[in-house]
Amino acid sequence: MDRETASRTDDHQALRLWLRLLTCTQLIEREVRARLRGRFDTTLPRFDLMSQLWRYPGGLKMNELSRHLMVTGGNVTGIVDPLEKDGLVERTAEPADRRAYRVRLTRAGRKAFAEMARTHEEWIVELLASLSRKEHADIYKLLGKMKRITMEARS
Repeated sequence: MDRETASRTDDHQALRLWLRLLTCTQLIEREVRARLRGRFDTTLPRFDLMSQLWRYPGGLKMNELSRHLMVTGGNVTGIVDPLEKDGLVERTAEPADRRAYRVRLTRAGRKAFAEMARTHEEWIVELLASLSRKEHADIYKLLGKMKRITMEARS
């Protein structure tokens, strides 16, 4: 049973909305995880890390990766180590700080990620294809408003 289904009709509408958003996110994520595993024999955390490195061709220090991914340094190390072993990323010492390492995609990593990213986009388009362009735009706009309101509430 998903979280939204577990809610009650007498729960506040805002709570039910939040549970629906959470459920939709989890359902899409579950499908993407399964497809990444089946098609590329990889995980969502590996895909996410490679995605960050794709955005920064010069690479990122381990602590920067940790911040971008919002995970601990230990989690980043646990993802980088096997990617490095597979030849998809390289780790080099940071000249200005002997304790720090910079991680970047290798040529093989860039090629592998480009294919994964293209396919990932196709999956998302497919999963959301039953919504019209107007529905996409309306949902996007409303979620943008929700994001702004939520961010303002934090300050």
